[in-house]
Amino acid sequence: MNQGHNPVGIERPEWLETVEGLLESLNEGVIITDDCNRILFVNSCFVEMIGRPSEDLVGHVSAEFYTPEEFAFILRQIELSVETGRNRFEFVLPLKDGSRMPVIVSSRRLEDPDGREFAIVTFTDISDQKSAEAQLRDANGRLELRQKEMDEDLALAARVQQSLAPKSIVWGGLRVDTYYHPVRTIGGDFGLVSPFDGEHLNLLVCDVSGHGIGSAILMSGLQAFLRGLTARGCGEIAGVVEALNRAVHQTSPDNFYATLFYAHFDPLRRQLHYVSAGHEPALLLRKRTGCIHQLESTGTVLGLTDRSRFGRRTMSIEAGDVLVAYTDGITDATDAAGREWTESGVRQVLESQADARASHLVGLIMNEVDRFAGNSVHADDRTAVAVRFTGMLERAIPKEDSIELAFAAA
Repeated sequence: MNQGHNPVGIERPEWLETVEGLLESLNEGVIITDDCNRILFVNSCFVEMIGRPSEDLVGHVSAEFYTPEEFAFILRQIELSVETGRNRFEFVLPLKDGSRMPVIVSSRRLEDPDGREFAIVTFTDISDQKSAEAQLRDANGRLELRQKEMDEDLALAARVQQSLAPKSIVWGGLRVDTYYHPVRTIGGDFGLVSPFDGEHLNLLVCDVSGHGIGSAILMSGLQAFLRGLTARGCGEIAGVVEALNRAVHQTSPDNFYATLFYAHFDPLRRQLHYVSAGHEPALLLRKRTGCIHQLESTGTVLGLTDRSRFGRRTMSIEAGDVLVAYTDGITDATDAAGREWTESGVRQVLESQADARASHLVGLIMNEVDRFAGNSVHADDRTAVAVRFTGMLERAIPKEDSIELAFAAA
């Protein structure tokens, strides 16, 4: 043991002899001090921790090894231990080379049969813990910086998508109004309203699976591909959807799919041609009869197989007729009890507001779905578009008067 050296004037209590063996077996540094804060005993573990021989420690007081500020802190802790009989705190151990070892200090005061007071103090090395904490702080700092960069990127992406936000347009005999609501900063719903050759207007509403960054990236590629196809006309709309389906299947992940409603308006012939790739059924409200026709799917969702075929259907249109297309974020909206709003909610709005402007209809639909959902969390992006056929085109619209509008539910 390390207690062979006994400085003059230091009286070791008799009971110390009986516990030295036990204290030497501990894996923590241990010292015993008297009521004058002089060190009476140090175990081998403490000697190894501090890097000083016991002869340099026994008979000395802690003030000799600490700075005045550090020792002032020790005195405050001693006062606390006197009041409570024990104390535990985090501090440092001064090493021989002048550095500091982070430790947990535990002290317990006791009184021997002769009335003398002593303190048994243990030191637990927490260097590894502190190193891990420093590494964690560094990692958290880098994560926070990366999160800030991602937030800035998302904010920029959101501004880009907002720049494509829906605006009401009147084109020939058609009035188009749209709405979208994001479930996250950016997302996967989008639409495209594109007049073509002065006589026709293409309208697309698409819902990419999922929401958030991944869906937004896939949506951007899909939107660019559709813009290229619709800008060139590309012939029959079913062929356009089949070409799009092949592209989606060949370039997208296995778990990716999308639904699409593609409407092609021909006001001169009073016709609406459409293809629906597994999309929520659009609704066509007839002004003359008040009947609502459901425009059912004409094919499977996009991306399942590159051999999918899609049918095209044709509906006649008259002045006052209204087409409403939307994504399932609207019909799948749930209330607090978990009930879905469903297509019947959209139908009720159309039946009660048959004469409303297209913009008013879209607003009413969104107000009703919000009222139904209450404080329930939105689980999906919400996009809706309403097109009212206001009358016939008597002539083609010059190309320079054509208007293109894209919108995205982010």
